[in-house]
Amino acid sequence: MRNIFSKLSLFISLFVFTLSLSGCTLIFQKDRKVDVEKLSKLKSELSDLERAKAELENRFNQEIGDKEMTVEMLQKGLVITFVAEVLFDSGKADLKSASLAKLEKVASVLNTTVKDLSVGIEGHTDDVPIQKSGWKSNWELSAARALSVLDYLEKKEGVEPKRLSATGYGEYQPVASNSTKEGRQKNRRVEIVILPNTTKKGR
Repeated sequence: MRNIFSKLSLFISLFVFTLSLSGCTLIFQKDRKVDVEKLSKLKSELSDLERAKAELENRFNQEIGDKEMTVEMLQKGLVITFVAEVLFDSGKADLKSASLAKLEKVASVLNTTVKDLSVGIEGHTDDVPIQKSGWKSNWELSAARALSVLDYLEKKEGVEPKRLSATGYGEYQPVASNSTKEGRQKNRRVEIVILPNTTKKGR
C-alpha cells in the first residue's frame, strides 16, 4: 500500500512540476474530455519513464554498483547522472572514447522506450576555480560539457534535435558539500533528464 501511495505522490508531483515548467495553467472541470485526455497522456508518459528507469538500471548495473552513475526518478523527471570523470578528462569538454559506449546505451533507450519525450542535458561542476584548463569559468566548462553530450546524442546516435536541450549550471546547483573530495566529485557531474511532455494551453 505504501508503494502505491508513493507512486501516486510522484505522479502528482511530476504533473504539477511539468505544468509549471511549461508555464501553462490547467483548470479541471467536471466531465471535461480534454482534461481526462491530458491526464491519461501524462500517466502513459510516466509509465514510459518507469520502464526506461528499469531498462537503464539493468543495462548499467555495473556502473551503478561502482558509483559511476545513478538513475533516479526525481521531481523534475527521470535523471541519469554520470560522474564527470566517467565522460571527460579533468578540465576537458571532449568526450572520452571509453564513454561513448555508455552514451550509446542511454541513446538506445531514448530512441525507443521514451522516443517521444524531451531530454535536457545539464552540466555541473564543483566550486574549485578554473586555473589551467583555458576555460573562463566553471560555468563555461559545464555548458561545453552539456553541449558535447547533446552533440553526440544528436549526430552519432540519431536522437531528434527538437527533443534536446543543453544547460550549464557551473557550481551553482551542488548536490553535496564542496568541502570534501567526495562531495566535489559528486558535484562534478552531467545529468540527462527525461521529462514528460506538456502542451501549452492556447491563449
